[in-house]
Amino acid sequence: MSTLGVAIVGTGMIGAVHRRAAVLAGATVRGVAASSPARAQEVAQAWGVARGYGGIEEVIADPQVQVVHVCTPNHLHRSMAQAALEAGKHVVCEKPLATTLEDARALAALAASTGQVATVPFVYRYHPVVREARARIAAGDIGPLRLIHGSYLQDWLLDPASNNWRVDPVLGGASRVFADIGSHWCDLVEWVGGERFAEVSAVFETVIAERGVATGKSFTTPAAGGDTQSVSSEDVAAAMFRTGNGTLATVTVSQVSAGRRNRLWFEIDGAKASVAFDQEDCERLWMGYPDQREEVFVRGPGAGSAEQRRLSVLPAGHAQGYANCFEAFVADTYQAIARERPEGLPTFEDGLRSALIVDRVIASSRSRAWTPIA
Repeated sequence: MSTLGVAIVGTGMIGAVHRRAAVLAGATVRGVAASSPARAQEVAQAWGVARGYGGIEEVIADPQVQVVHVCTPNHLHRSMAQAALEAGKHVVCEKPLATTLEDARALAALAASTGQVATVPFVYRYHPVVREARARIAAGDIGPLRLIHGSYLQDWLLDPASNNWRVDPVLGGASRVFADIGSHWCDLVEWVGGERFAEVSAVFETVIAERGVATGKSFTTPAAGGDTQSVSSEDVAAAMFRTGNGTLATVTVSQVSAGRRNRLWFEIDGAKASVAFDQEDCERLWMGYPDQREEVFVRGPGAGSAEQRRLSVLPAGHAQGYANCFEAFVADTYQAIARERPEGLPTFEDGLRSALIVDRVIASSRSRAWTPIA
């Protein structure tokens, strides 16, 4: 595969993660676009890339760019991804794919019609032991599913002084915590467990009614004092799902849980065994059996399923984590551009599926009723 030319649109924390993963996957970052031309020039110099673009128009007009990474606030995803696809570029777009279900449908349809590779970074699929869990469930090792449960907890918005563009529904969308991180949990357990959610009953709660006016970068320490403003987006959410097979699933999601930095946890209980994964302890997969026996599978290239071994790029005991997942996701995206078919690569179709679930979760939280997921 010839070297791909890449443009990164967005210079926050996640933009830097995309840039690193692109470089490690062998691409050349041709330039960067930011909130202003001046900011783009500043980041281009800091990253050592050739161009600071004046905007998305300059990005898609650059013949040296084959792939556009959209890493902007959510409300810009639809317009930027659409412009890139229509210009014949491949696209990696941050989740949520769009802030409305209608926009997500339009983007997925456009990607399908153009034939361009279009992916969404549901990167927790790329933990090697997650692949092991999926392989064991698919092989029937845990038996028919009986229960799915878990949580995704963070604490970076616990302080009322903290604020971020995600808190503003105009920029982030109608849902904050569920669309931001609950979407990851749903994508992961549907993909690992092999059962899709068919209906949902959900509740949202805003527990911090006012936040500091000043917005900061994600996961940074807020500045104390200053004016405050009212908040309408949820801080915590709880949802109960029922799959098409009738399996119940429950999840609790929060960005105000002290001491939980980025704890995505799930357990899938079957008729023969249970399997559990904790993203903050992502080298290990726990399995429990009814005869009081337990198994802890440790990540490594020498055992387990083929996909687990493929993604274990370091020996056991040499910890891998989130960055390695992102790097593997981007590398698989580029391999798909080279006409390969990597297993588990999340596409715009998966982004649309996520948008549908989030839309139905929002509807249920408003009606306080069981709501079908079409």
